[in-house]
Amino acid sequence: QVQLQESGPGLVKPSQTLSVTCFVAGESILTNFYYWNWIRQPPEKGLEWIGYIDYDGNTYYNPSLRSRTSISRDTSKNQLTLQLSSVTPEDTAVYYCARDPSVIPHTRANYFDAWGKGTLVIVSS
Repeated sequence: QVQLQESGPGLVKPSQTLSVTCFVAGESILTNFYYWNWIRQPPEKGLEWIGYIDYDGNTYYNPSLRSRTSISRDTSKNQLTLQLSSVTPEDTAVYYCARDPSVIPHTRANYFDAWGKGTLVIVSS
């Protein structure tokens, strides 16, 4: 059974780069047709899809965040990393990683079948 576990810095200052890691256990991130997503939920708001990295290492980002977002992976550790640059307090959120097992990728959370518990990142000076 796949398990995902996020870890993050907790607190980031404005204008800095946020970096969150997701360790995946029980499934290789190289498995064909799996898409590994990042999603966030600001306080008292809905889920926002950030982007994904697929089994071949290709990435695709939410256009509204693309200029500030980078998703990468370390296949030797079976983990994913999200970096979000030039953060502001509006980037304060719980950040989740999740798996999409579909052959065709999706951006809607209802397609994702495995989630981490999330990690809260607060952007504040």
